[in-house]
Amino acid sequence: MKLVIQIPCLNEERTLPEVLAHLPGALPGVDSIQVLVIDDGSADQTAREAIEGGADKVIRHTRNRGLARTFRTGIDAALKMGADVIVNIDGDGQYSGSDIHDLIRPILERRADIVIGSRDMRHFSRTKRFLQSLGSFVVRRVSGTSVGDAASGFRAFSKEAALRLNIFSEFTYTLESIIQAGRMGMAIEQVPVTTNPPTRSSRLSSGNLSYIIKSLGTIIRLFVTYQPLKAFAVGGVVSLVAGTLIGLRFLYLLFTVSGEGHVQSLILAAILIILGFQLIVVSLLADLISANRKISEAALLKIRRLEVESELSQVEERVDS
Repeated sequence: MKLVIQIPCLNEERTLPEVLAHLPGALPGVDSIQVLVIDDGSADQTAREAIEGGADKVIRHTRNRGLARTFRTGIDAALKMGADVIVNIDGDGQYSGSDIHDLIRPILERRADIVIGSRDMRHFSRTKRFLQSLGSFVVRRVSGTSVGDAASGFRAFSKEAALRLNIFSEFTYTLESIIQAGRMGMAIEQVPVTTNPPTRSSRLSSGNLSYIIKSLGTIIRLFVTYQPLKAFAVGGVVSLVAGTLIGLRFLYLLFTVSGEGHVQSLILAAILIILGFQLIVVSLLADLISANRKISEAALLKIRRLEVESELSQVEERVDS
């Protein structure tokens, strides 16, 4: 059983050495542990600190690509390193490496595909705690899971879960990975983890309002992606029913009182009925596209398996030679 601990970093030369120093060197049920640092185009000496701190592999983006892409880079690299379990931990020192054993235990015991570290929110402001709770509630509703801390970046993934996840968001992987996993039927657990006081402000967004807008956009897009029939059909049915009722009202007035002065109702009814039919047609087309997406995901999963197996076999050949 091989564990790869990946650490996405952006200008973390000050905190990264301490993070690396507190990572476990051995764990029960784990044969080997390797550390992977992904430097997302840092302007400081993050990469050098990673090497000097004992990281087994360091990948450096030539320019900043964002957290979601950095996470994807780490997952792909960890799989090619032969990881059976992947732990993602931030480089800012927010999380403690001593919690990694508890984090991976549900995966080692084959009870979970993904484990999320549920943070102690005492260091957060009241506003941030409220926003985190609200965001987690929305993610639970969309994903069909019971995750209490959807924004936590301290996570463990089984090899199978890592292979199946396809993160395409440009903002953050945290929300998307939960929604994807929930819709794919993966088992998700959460364990309480300790958190340290923040060492810097968040670089993910410029403020709470920006974070809300970006997160809401991500959730809506994912909901439409994974439940297109519901997303469009509900609006279509509502529009169709509303247009029909307004149209019936116009006919009632036309035959009982007078249709004069109520032409606007007829126009509105026609617009709503047409819009309703269009949304229902779009929902059917989107559902067909969703079926094709599932076929593409299955093909991509096979390709990723072959890539990982090919990479590992090449490594074994080099070792043998």
